[in-house]
Amino acid sequence: MRRVIAKILKREEEEGEKTIGLIIDGPNILRKEFGIKLEDIKAALEKIGKIRVAKVVLNQYAPQGLIEAVVNQGFEPIIVAGDTDVRVAIEAMELIYNADIDVLALATRDADFLPLISEAKRRGKETVIIGIEPGFSVALQNAADYIIKMEKKGED
Repeated sequence: MRRVIAKILKREEEEGEKTIGLIIDGPNILRKEFGIKLEDIKAALEKIGKIRVAKVVLNQYAPQGLIEAVVNQGFEPIIVAGDTDVRVAIEAMELIYNADIDVLALATRDADFLPLISEAKRRGKETVIIGIEPGFSVALQNAADYIIKMEKKGED
């Protein structure tokens, strides 16, 4: 009986928490030279709310180890032939029009996704942009409600 009461109390605490939909532009962010880990992105976003949807868009050249890491972190891998930008946009639009998602989080450095941030805000969503230098679009950073700048892992 005590266990059920604890669950009910926890559910009430979580009710006001923001729900996040995350799309990661894999070829743009998950490069070996950046050393970004999916768990670091997760940890940063959990300060804003609860991740409900987490997808990583990858191209057909993604190594099997990366795909396995994506799955092991609880993310959904989406493998596409060719350029990933169109699929990132489609996935983001689905989240923008999903009433259960409060926050759209995009992990990319690409300014081409600026219209997605604008549309999300127009539809009442909060926006998060996650990126890394070099090439992290200043326009994206200025448009988003939250900016998460990842740092390269130093070499020992």
